[in-house]
Order: sequence, then C-alpha cells, then structure tokens
Amino acid sequence: MAIKQLTVFVQNKKGTVVSVTDILAKNNINMRALSIAETQDFGILRLIVDDEKTAEDVLAKNGYVIKVIDVVGVKIGDEPGKLTEALDVLDKADINVEYLYAFMARTEKHAYVVFRVENNAVAEAALTEKGFKMISEADINKL
Repeated sequence: MAIKQLTVFVQNKKGTVVSVTDILAKNNINMRALSIAETQDFGILRLIVDDEKTAEDVLAKNGYVIKVIDVVGVKIGDEPGKLTEALDVLDKADINVEYLYAFMARTEKHAYVVFRVENNAVAEAALTEKGFKMISEADINKL
C-alpha cells in the first residue's frame, strides 16, 4: 500500500520552489503534501501529488533531478500524543524513521503522516496490528 513520493533536488535560491509549483499547476497536477529540507546550496523538495507519472515527466523535461520512492502513509487522530503512539509502534518494531511529515485532511478530525522507513511492509504491518489505518494513493487522491 506504499505511496509514491517525488523527491526533487533543487537549488537553494529565490524562485526555485515557485518554479516547481508553477510547472505542476500548468500541467493540472494537484499537490497533496509537500516538505522542504535545505542546505546552504540545495534543497530537497518532497511531494505527494495526484498524478505522479505526469509530475515526474514534466519536471524532468524542465531539467529537475527527480527520484520516486515509496513511503508509508498512516492516518492518526488529531489530538496530542497520537503521533507519539505511531512512532512508538515503529520504535518497538525496530523500524528506523528516516524522516516524516504530516498534513491535515480537509474535513475530518485527523492528520495523515508520511514515513520514510527502510522496510515499508514491516512498518505497515506493525502499525496496522496496533490499530492504525494505513492510507493509499487512492485515499490521498480523494482529498
């Protein structure tokens, strides 16, 4: 049930992010989640979009270096301690979280969390066993 994430390598300079989002918008691609990590010279833009293939193609055609990876998405309650519960499940299953980011649903009282882990299947099984609802690309596309 992995979710496809686009990792886009960008220069850390004015106008870079708007250039990426403009390309996506002009190609009718809707962003569902976004995360940016930066260093002095470059940034890593992580995106979940509603049309991963088209996004990958149009960004590559515009000179961006892109990597598509599978990540785990989980639905958690929007209240204090719920993220800790999910992280605790992964910790007890000896799963290292490389990074994570969260985004809110439009109308429901919960958040979605995206985890980058070494083994998606093991993480999904551990979280599901403890009652967490996994999310799919289809779920994200409904947002």
